[in-house]
Amino acid sequence: MRFNKIITVSALTLSMMFAACSDVIDVEPEFQKDGSQIFTNLNDYDFALTGAYALFRQVGYFGSGGQTTSTWANLPDMMGDNLVQTGEDLANWQPQTNWVFSTAESDVIIAWTAAYSVIAQANLTLRGLDAFSSEDAARTNRIRGQALAIRAMAHFDLLRFWAEEYDRNSTKLGIPYIETVDIELKPARLTVKGSWDKIFADMLAAETALAAVTGINTATNKSNLDVNAIRGLLARMYLYSKEYATAESYATTVITAVPLASKANFPGIWKDASVAEVLWSVSFNAGEGSPAAGVHLASSNRNRFRPAAALEATYDQTNDVRFAPYFATRNSAGGTPRRIINKFYGRLTANDNLVNWKALRTGELYLIRAEARARQGGAKEVLGLADLNALRDARITGYTPALLVGTALLDAIELERRKELVGEGHRWFDLKRTSKTIARTERALTSTALNLASTSKYWTWPIPQLEIDANPAISTQQSTGW
Repeated sequence: MRFNKIITVSALTLSMMFAACSDVIDVEPEFQKDGSQIFTNLNDYDFALTGAYALFRQVGYFGSGGQTTSTWANLPDMMGDNLVQTGEDLANWQPQTNWVFSTAESDVIIAWTAAYSVIAQANLTLRGLDAFSSEDAARTNRIRGQALAIRAMAHFDLLRFWAEEYDRNSTKLGIPYIETVDIELKPARLTVKGSWDKIFADMLAAETALAAVTGINTATNKSNLDVNAIRGLLARMYLYSKEYATAESYATTVITAVPLASKANFPGIWKDASVAEVLWSVSFNAGEGSPAAGVHLASSNRNRFRPAAALEATYDQTNDVRFAPYFATRNSAGGTPRRIINKFYGRLTANDNLVNWKALRTGELYLIRAEARARQGGAKEVLGLADLNALRDARITGYTPALLVGTALLDAIELERRKELVGEGHRWFDLKRTSKTIARTERALTSTALNLASTSKYWTWPIPQLEIDANPAISTQQSTGW
């Protein structure tokens, strides 16, 4: 399989490069073709795990670069109706934002490769690990649990773009699920159900492995996946798979463990001055890129994508604690004022886009639970409304609780997700999983792309043509319409 051969070798190379830099891993002069003799102690496995986390910073995943953007960070907002492309952008992302990409689209290939490289590194971390359980069971569980969760999350993110639908028992095409380091592997796409089976098996095993493990994160650093983060991701996944009672249960567990940020602490989250309510944050340090340079490039004052005016109009701009951290006005070099996304401007007073990527927060868990309860109906609907009101009360000074039921409640929860999570990589998927139509009210550049029907093939990404050509098992499994 083309991607597996390339990425497995890349993962092995990455591990050996890390070893050369730090002498943590002893690489023998000769090793098997599949690299199975690389790791000889738990320090080696710890370093391999660090490499898996590092790969989340790729430009094809949460990182961004001059010619492409963070696929699972800002791109879902660019492709939806939250962000509007400006004349300051070089139109690098127009194929996606205008919904005209093809099977040869470079960013589709980059995303596919980036996710499977994370998976390859997670598999490398897991291979042979159990042999060290008798030496240090707790440490082995700590490594295993995180690697399993990383593998599952990367597959889940692939499923979000490449699956036609997310129903738990859907027989539509899902994704290839890679669990081994095998350069000869040529896997076919599983069904959506088969994909979920694998994802949940890994996630539940990760939860079990980490249930009694402490010290993964600290009070000021949430850069690793601990049991709270894993349970939060499970709540997200069960919402997608429409298993609402289970989504509610996991969300409740996390909400109980990690409360919402206070109004005083909330702005500091976006300057990395606070980790209040942050469950998992992908670390970005100097020299490691940025998760959001493709939106507003703060250092050069280049505003590639601005917030949609219709979105900003939904906030109480005086009393909502989110408004100032999320949005701002910044003049161009010529003195023209422009609205910008302010969330990722930089730490403290810096203007370098160098901030950690907040991959999961308690605010999202309130909205997951609100939606899960509302969709269950009956007495649960009242509890869903209470969750919506609780989040709004935490964000808006002087908030008056709403009284909503049925479709009106679900619409309000969807809107609150849009407001709470803008720029964080959810909008496209929220519209997709609820079968909504995109109806933009502002035209980007000279584009005519304003509306996207819920039945459009562009909601489901195509398997890259290079992959189709290289893997016979997947050659007849192209996404519908492609």
